[in-house]
Amino acid sequence: MATEIRFGTDGWRARIAEDFTFENVARCSQGLADRLKAEGIAAKGLVVGYDTRFLSREFAERVAMVMAGNGIKAYLSEKAAPTPVVSFNVLHHQAAGAAIITASHNPANWNGFKFKPEYAGSATQEVTDQLELAIAESGPVQQIPLTRASDEGLIVEFDPDPPYMERMSKLIDLPAIRSAGLRVTVDSMFGAGAGYIARLIAGGSTTVEEINGYRNPAFPGMEQPEPIAHNLTTLIERIKAGGASVGLALDGDADRVGVVDEHGRFVTTLEVFSLLALYLLENKGEKGALVKGVTSSSMLNRLGERFGVDVHEMKVGFKYIGPRMSEVDALMGGEESGGFAFRGHIPERDGVLSGLYILEYMAKTGSTPSQLVQHLLDQVGSHYYKRRDVSFDPQDRTRIEELQRGIGDGGLTEVAGLHVRQTDEIDGRRLVFDDAWLIIRFSGTEPLLRLYAEAGKPELVEALLDGAGMVGASRGRAVRMLHYIGDSIWNYGGDD
Repeated sequence: MATEIRFGTDGWRARIAEDFTFENVARCSQGLADRLKAEGIAAKGLVVGYDTRFLSREFAERVAMVMAGNGIKAYLSEKAAPTPVVSFNVLHHQAAGAAIITASHNPANWNGFKFKPEYAGSATQEVTDQLELAIAESGPVQQIPLTRASDEGLIVEFDPDPPYMERMSKLIDLPAIRSAGLRVTVDSMFGAGAGYIARLIAGGSTTVEEINGYRNPAFPGMEQPEPIAHNLTTLIERIKAGGASVGLALDGDADRVGVVDEHGRFVTTLEVFSLLALYLLENKGEKGALVKGVTSSSMLNRLGERFGVDVHEMKVGFKYIGPRMSEVDALMGGEESGGFAFRGHIPERDGVLSGLYILEYMAKTGSTPSQLVQHLLDQVGSHYYKRRDVSFDPQDRTRIEELQRGIGDGGLTEVAGLHVRQTDEIDGRRLVFDDAWLIIRFSGTEPLLRLYAEAGKPELVEALLDGAGMVGASRGRAVRMLHYIGDSIWNYGGDD
């Protein structure tokens, strides 16, 4: 029986050699080729990129071979490159889209297949629904050997960097960063973003030290190449010991960024999103709506009120955020994961560009990261945030979903001594309190139940996440749901 291929929050992802096989990648590619031909855009060709994971280059070659077998020209990246770099080349080549072999931040034994349509952003739900159907209904795979396809001009290797680097030079005041005398430490997390920030800002008084800047598909020393605090211990220790001005981290395909301040404190992704928005609105004097995933900070709503711009809340994932950005010509969009997009670029996350904006903010103001965070909090008040990831057996998902439905509509009235003011289901279940919120939702890429909380005090954040022991007058499914979560947290041992 053929593997059912489903596209989640951002692409199809699966464990290598289990479901992520050459056969299934070829099936994906054939379905995509069929879809491009049905839409009448196959003649534009397809950009094909890949990250530094195990066999990513070989999987990408298979994609290109299938495109060639269908008479579709494939622009094959000559090297591993960040997802936003490959995506930008869709515009540069005026292609029909891009297929990118990457599992982004997933653990080392995963890989994935992302499709970026001709607008160079994440595929919408409508597009992925159509692609899933095309894959399911595709006939025998048509492919041409790599050498033959190259000889016939159906596969063309290219350097993805020059057009992207040129765009960065137009969006960012690189000379200002180079002359600012910053000491920047970059953790590339063994991923596709290695070397990009250093190359862009080299040549002045600012210096860049890069760690984990080489390919290692095992991603040693971290659970997965996701730029969150517990995966950045080496970076944090290096900054504490070496006196760097700032630490920047990029995930496996460099569409996310993590920031560590000059004291070695991890700046939460919610703070980073708000810092970037504040910089664009206050210092650069730009205007435009902000588009955020529902798990992003309420600090953005405060900034929207202060600067008179709309704030749009969307389901998690750029398949929802990106289209809304284009629809309202948003200044910026982003999500809790550390992925941020900016007007004037592509409607897609870009960790390299996000890191450069942080450096530009520091260079233009002469401020340290901790000073910038304090400036932000002076305007929006104290906000503390934490996320926990709870593993579950995929077979339990239906049961958990049933329990989850009991949270809301009066099913849960109190958590951690706080009255539930309202609930919604924009994505998962969100409980809103006075000056605090809690969200329970499934990951779109892994078998994880994610818990998010934000409040004005750190102890209240912990209390909300420990909500299993904080239920007051509630009864029924909602209580059982929170107890399941609480037991799972303790069994998982996680605090991530």
